[in-house]
Amino acid sequence: MAAAYCIASRLVYVLFVGIALRRQERSEAYTRRWGVARGFQRFRRVAMVLMANDVLAFAVLCVVTRGTLTLGVPRVALIAAGVALVAIGVSVKVWAAATLGGEAYYWYNFFAPPVKQHVVLAGPYRFLANPMYTVGYLQAYGLALIVGSLVGLYAAAFLQLAILVFYYVVEKPHFERLNGSRR
Repeated sequence: MAAAYCIASRLVYVLFVGIALRRQERSEAYTRRWGVARGFQRFRRVAMVLMANDVLAFAVLCVVTRGTLTLGVPRVALIAAGVALVAIGVSVKVWAAATLGGEAYYWYNFFAPPVKQHVVLAGPYRFLANPMYTVGYLQAYGLALIVGSLVGLYAAAFLQLAILVFYYVVEKPHFERLNGSRR
């Protein structure tokens, strides 16, 4: 049941955000009806709820399936590795979000494209093209290790794969259309 909730939550999240952003890009579905500020606010409010639910669904899955990971490694080592992964993943995600700003974190450029080309090469973006969806997902694997959830490790991989598919299908093509560059 927890696995179904986790998978469904991620699919609803990436599909809603992906479809909504594609509709906004193609036909200005939000801004035509509500304007830039209110349209973005409506989208962001739903996206925030879906993101929070997605995190909750994953956490519930990890807790429900705790103790299912057996690697022949001392439990304390798994916990230490998990804590390190959580610290690295959260730090990179926070650093990336701070570098981009709150609006970019919620895809504001789909609602009000920048006047000039805008490629961020500061913060973690100096080193990685997409720190939030790559290294920024280490905390999911870390949580699964901390609670010892084998299903959580598989779920973390699914969550990351789903967001990377979203990135390559929706976000990256939009970025390239706006900036005329490859990332």
